[in-house]
This record gives sequence, structure tokens and C-alpha cells, in this order.
Amino acid sequence: MKKYLFVSMFILAFQSVSAQWPGKIESTKQILLPNGWKLSPAGHSLQLGDLPLNMQVSASGKFIAVTNNGQSTQSIQLIDSKTEQILDEKILKKSWYGLAFSKDEKHLYVSGGNDNLIINFNIRENKLAESDTIKLGLVWPKGKISPAGIAVNKNNTKLFTVTKEDSSLYIIDPTKKTILKKIQLPAIAYSCALSPDETQLYISLWGGRAVAIVNIAEEKIIASIPVGDHPNELLLNKKGNYLFVANANDNTVSVINTTNNKVIETIATTLYATQLTGSTTNGLALSINEKTLYIANADNNCLAVFDVSKPGTSQSQGFIPVGWYPTSVKVIGSKIMVTNGKGNTSLANPKGPQPISKADNSGYQMGSTANNRLQYIAGLFKGSISFIDVPKPEQLKTYTSQVYANTPFSDKKAITADGEEGNPIPRKLGEKSPIKHVFYIIKENRTYDQVLGDMPKGNGDSSLTLFGKRITPNQHAFAENYVLLDNFYVDAEVSADGHNWSMAAYATDVVEKTWPTSYGARGGTTNYEGGRPVTYPKGGFIWDYCQRAGVSYRSYGEFGDYAKANIKSLQGHMCTNSPGFDMDITDQVRADAWIKDFDSLLVANAVPQFSTLRVSNDHTSGQKKGKVSPQSAVADNDLAVGRILEKLSQSAVWKESVVFILEDDAQNGPDHVDAHRSPAYVVGPYVKRNTAVHTMYSTSGFLRTMELILGLPPMSQYDAAAVPLFECFTNKPDFTPYNAIKPAINLNNRNVAVNESSRRSEFFNFAKEDSAPDLDLNEVVWKSVKGENSVMPAPKRSAFVILEKKKKDDDD
Repeated sequence: MKKYLFVSMFILAFQSVSAQWPGKIESTKQILLPNGWKLSPAGHSLQLGDLPLNMQVSASGKFIAVTNNGQSTQSIQLIDSKTEQILDEKILKKSWYGLAFSKDEKHLYVSGGNDNLIINFNIRENKLAESDTIKLGLVWPKGKISPAGIAVNKNNTKLFTVTKEDSSLYIIDPTKKTILKKIQLPAIAYSCALSPDETQLYISLWGGRAVAIVNIAEEKIIASIPVGDHPNELLLNKKGNYLFVANANDNTVSVINTTNNKVIETIATTLYATQLTGSTTNGLALSINEKTLYIANADNNCLAVFDVSKPGTSQSQGFIPVGWYPTSVKVIGSKIMVTNGKGNTSLANPKGPQPISKADNSGYQMGSTANNRLQYIAGLFKGSISFIDVPKPEQLKTYTSQVYANTPFSDKKAITADGEEGNPIPRKLGEKSPIKHVFYIIKENRTYDQVLGDMPKGNGDSSLTLFGKRITPNQHAFAENYVLLDNFYVDAEVSADGHNWSMAAYATDVVEKTWPTSYGARGGTTNYEGGRPVTYPKGGFIWDYCQRAGVSYRSYGEFGDYAKANIKSLQGHMCTNSPGFDMDITDQVRADAWIKDFDSLLVANAVPQFSTLRVSNDHTSGQKKGKVSPQSAVADNDLAVGRILEKLSQSAVWKESVVFILEDDAQNGPDHVDAHRSPAYVVGPYVKRNTAVHTMYSTSGFLRTMELILGLPPMSQYDAAAVPLFECFTNKPDFTPYNAIKPAINLNNRNVAVNESSRRSEFFNFAKEDSAPDLDLNEVVWKSVKGENSVMPAPKRSAFVILEKKKKDDDD
């Protein structure tokens, strides 16, 4: 029988909204993240590499192995479980998730990612000795395989690996390095687990809502067990009669009785009784006596703890706070180990320029300044491993209370949002707003300081401003005449997850775990803007919610290109004249297309309630010769947005409209507060005038505000928890129209210089957003404005900022 088990203890009282800045909260010793969630990791930690995705323990418990699969340097680390020290580390050209010890602890098998091979490290004298490779096929892009989960039999005669690119199971003789059998799977695979008697292999179908069972002797799939959405980690108990399956997109664990292959219960891992995505269940471990199950909730930054001594009637015991985005959990004796994918942020940020690894995979010849350039956000988050003593009941109660204190989400917030009476922003479904039309403009990749660092009313650093008032007069007018938001943060790191966060208030585990590979120029399937259903959140994107609620909507270049829609709910809802991302098309063309379409909709009295507009040329083409210069590209973007606001404000629907403008991410530049801080604007008759608002907002908070206006429910725990922008609104409207301002430079200035930056820019790929190496694009854009011989300064680039003056002085 399927049961949903929810935790409802230790619920904290509602706390009033107040302006906060990300960083250490001295009174509580928590770390406030830019997304509004907090950290207070239990135990102690050891720093790892970039995005540790998987951790395995050797048979005796002597060794721990961790594979780091981030955008920058990828590596394998060998750790002594007793001393908790790193014994050895090897840099890998490419890797991804797959990791397994041989039973005799003499071999460590590691996925070689899109090089399509398994790396076999010999372990000798507590070190990773010489290695050999088992080739599965040609290297990407000729071969599309990418091994993921790995399992090895006891006598080391068969190795099993499942793949995420060709969705297959490879059965291998590791000694002879030969492929014995390839079995096609029905969907992208993540992990595999071999039964104790070695007769069956269980495979999580990451894109298939099922676990496949392969009979080893027959070498074929004999059954498929339906489970939750995005099944990833698998865990068998010692006898092999129970299989636990983590379902990331459902926030659940399926418990399977392997004697009859039936799901006997479904454990809900959320902190509250909610169906909203956002816990992202993705790691599993049993205590030594197998009575306790520890479950990693990546997006809740915690472990859920369950008593599973009687499978089928599991009971919640509480939660344990860990680091940012836990990816794997293991138990050795009385010690719990957790890998935190984005790190343990109690020790703050890197201090400016960092050397580039020799393993750089950017795909072009680096300039002479390459070893003295600022680190890129995608490689900032150095993971960690937490070591936590198994808590006694009283300690677990304390930990549980701390997890709730770290979590802004609650089931009550999902129903009634923060707000104030009489505000144009409703607090719950059914309440009406005087605003009837929401226009949502998505731009590309700028930080706050790059654009608004010269605004006196805001917390800016003008030395980092590249596109100030002369280049972006309209954006400066929005911030000056309406509300200046200097404490806004995007929820994403890059555009791959950025467009998902911007349209769903969530990026799935598939998105979060695969974009760093492609952004590190290591190959792999991309298309993170609706092109692959495996990347979709369970409830879809905001247009799906509009469709279900009967809210009219239209998209202009977002999640599509002209009439071609990337997702089903946008079919028939795309403006046929609006292009998607294309740096060879000016944003004036995008503004023209919207204006023409808007005029026809006005005549037909058919202006939709919700419109999404992609206006994206602030991305720039760097200093690529013949392309529009960075300043002109940003000025083009600014004027296009200004023209859209002018047209809208002079129309009959202006009195019932609001415009939200933000960047999908903030990866393309420096900011002195945080790598996620970005310019964002709210414009409309019901928006306050000449006001600086320092309240901490996020992408999800913008979406929550739109949802409340449109009568939509929250899409994830993140927008449900986020602070809506009610402080930016007034119930006394000002219907004064907006007049667009022309930038003070020519919009068609082209790159003509021949220098180191232009030569580097020739290697950049601008066919798709973020295809160019971002770190280098940042620098050539800086030099295009400040001069070829200028040195880009070293602002803080971190997940948070320590606010104490002494720490700030030290970092500077």
C-alpha cells in the first residue's frame, strides 16, 4: 500500500519581513543565502572540489572517494575515513557522477564523462596510482554515451555502467577492457545497484519515472517498476530485499519490496505537507543497523531522517541541517558523511583573481593575462564534505528546529503570501488586484554594479560600472523614477538554469547536474530552454499554470523562436515575428515586433493577461571584429526596453498594467556584493515613485508577485517562500506615461580594433546564449570599455558576503 508520510513538527511562527543582506547573521550564526534560505551545517567539514556529485565508501569503510563534476576543474579525491583528510587527488579531463570501488579495494572505477570511457585507478599505499581506461566509444561529439552510475561484482569480473547520452547499460569485463553486452534502456539513466546475490541489476531511469530490472544471466530487462519523477540514487539493504529510490522531482523516496517488485510505500521528504517541487531528493544512506534512513534534500539543504525498521510503516524522526545543495550521503559506523555540491559557506568567498587550472577546457588559446583573471561564478562554489556524528534523539530535535529556522518556506505561505492590506498585490488566490496585465521582460546576464553601480541611492561600486547612465538612460530612469532595487538576486548561476528559474522558480536536478559539464566545454546534450522534457519541473512552467488557470498568455522569443515553440503549452501562443536568442538581430527588431503585435491585439481587444518578452542583446558579442560593440549592444537593449515601456504607457491598458524586468542570470560581470546580484526593475501606475527599496528580493519573489496578480498558485517551494514585491507598490496610481530616452552613443558602433581581446573573441561562439567562455567574455567586455591595457578589478564573487567591516577590509 502506498502511503505519504509528512513531517509537521517544530513549525516556527511567522516572522515579519524586514530588509536583510546576504551573509552571516551574527545573532543566530546562520548564513543567509541570496535566495532567502539559510545555512547552519551540522558537524564539521572538509573542502572538496567543484560540484561533488557522488561519494562512495570502500568495502571496509577505510576509504571515501568523491568525484567533482563542476564547470571548472574536475577531479577525483581519495579520503581517509578515520583521519578525515584527503589522501590523494587526481585532476580529470572529463568526469560525471559514476564511481565505484572494487570489493578488494585495489581499484577505483570513475566515469570519464563525455570522453566515453571508464577510468580504472589502481589504489596502492593509500594513493591513486597508475590508471587505465576502458573505452566505450568515440569521444564526444562523435560518440554520445557519457557513463553515469557504475557497479562492480565481487570478484571484479564484471563492471556495469549506465549512460545518460545514449540511455544504455554497458556490461564490461574490466580486466580485458572489453564490452560484453550493450542493452538499450527506455530512458536516460542515472544510477545502478547490483543485488547481493549478483543476479539482478537495478537501474534508475532518470527520465522515465521507473526503475528497470536487468537479469544478469539473461542479460536483458525483465521488469520495470513505476516510481516517482526523476528517480536518481538507489540503495539496497544488505539482504537486498528492499530497494530505496530517491525521486528528485517528487520530493519522495519509493520503497520497493524486491521479492515481488512492488512499491510498498512512498516517503515524502518535505518539511511540510506539500506537493510543491523544491526539496530535490537525491541521496540515500542507511545506518549500520539499517533501522534509520538518511535522505539528502538538495534544495532544502538538509537530511530527512526516517525510522525504516518496519518497511511499509516508516516514521519521520526529523531533519539535520547540512551545506548548500547536498548531493550524496553515506554512513560509516556512527558517522554520517554528506557531500555539499555548492559548499559549506560559513567560510565566505574567494579573494579576487585566481589562477586558471591547466585543465582549462574553454576551447581557445588563452591570452597572456589568463592566469590573473577573476574566477567565473560557475566555478566559484567549492564543494565540501560534512562529517556529522549520528545524533541522539535530543540532538536530532535541536537539528530539526534548526532546519525549520533555516527554511523560509511553509505550507501556510503557499496559501497566504507575505503582504499588507490594501496593497495592489493580493496575498492569496481569489483576491483581486487592480492590475490586469503583466508584462515580463527577460534580459541576459548583467550584474547590478555593471549597470547601476553609479546610482547614488543604491549600494553600488561605480568603479565596476561599465554601462552607466550614458549607455542605459532608460534603466536608470526606471530605477530613479520608480523603485531602485539594490538588494535583488537571481536564483540561477548561468543561463542554462537561469531561464528555468525565470519561468518555473526552480531548476530540476537534471538541469543543475548537467549544465556545468557543457559550460566547461566538456560536451553533453544541452538545450535547457524547454527543448528536452527530461529537464521540465513536475508542474511545468508558468505558461502551463496560466493554461490550467484560464489566464491568457503570449510569448515573444522566450522558450521559442518566431512561431516555433519549445514546449507544448506555448504552441499557438508565440508571436510569429519575435526571434529568440540571436546576437545578429538587434533588440530594436524585437521591440518593433512586439509593438506591431501589441497594436493588433489592442484593436482586437485581445491583449493577454500575461506576456513574456525576450530582449537579450545586453549579452553582447564581446570584441569580435565586425560585431556590434558591447556598449552599443547594451544601449540597443536599453532603448528597446524603453520603447516598449513608452508604447505600453501610452495605451489604453496602461492603467491596469505592470512591467517586471530582470536578467535571467548575473554571470557576465563583477559585483561588489554578490555574484548573483543583478539589476531588476518594476514599472507601472501602481508602482511607487522615486523610492529606494532595500528589501531582499529574488527571481522567485518576482514570479510570486506575478502569480498573485494573475491568480496563479506557486510553482515551487521557492516562489511560495519568496517575499513578494508588495513594498514596491502603492494603492494610489500615477498614470503618467513613460517617454523613452535615446542613449548617448551610436547603436551601430562595430568592433574594429585588432588586439588581443578581438583575437580571443574570434573563438567565441555566439550562436546560443552562454556558448562563449564566460570568464573571457567578461574580461574582453571590460577591456572594450576601460581600455585594452586595463586590469579588471577583483570584486567579491560569492554565494554570500560577510558584512563585518574587518572581514570586508581583509577581502579587499
